[in-house]
Amino acid sequence: MMNDWNVYRDSLLERVGDYAKQSPDVMRGLATIDGAAAKTGHLAPKMHELIALAVAVTTRCDGCISVHTKKAVEHGATLAEISEALGVAIALNAGAALTYSARVLEAHAQLPNK
Repeated sequence: MMNDWNVYRDSLLERVGDYAKQSPDVMRGLATIDGAAAKTGHLAPKMHELIALAVAVTTRCDGCISVHTKKAVEHGATLAEISEALGVAIALNAGAALTYSARVLEAHAQLPNK
């Protein structure tokens, strides 16, 4: 096993609680943003969590991975659904690398005296 995600998540949430005591306005702001994303109700909670997992992978956030994996399963996501969402993240990361590679080539082409 690479990580004990349950222990990590519990420890993380404890530290987040400590931070919330120091900066309650920041935490209220984050909660407002988080709640606003689901307020319209157009997407089911499971879909929100699958999207969150894909974003967590692309932003490389272990805390988000631990929290949203648990939430996705609590909302009924299967391993197959989670894997499909991760496949989208993987595809977009590769696409992003290709897009930014094109930017490098463009920057190179604009250099004087190359």
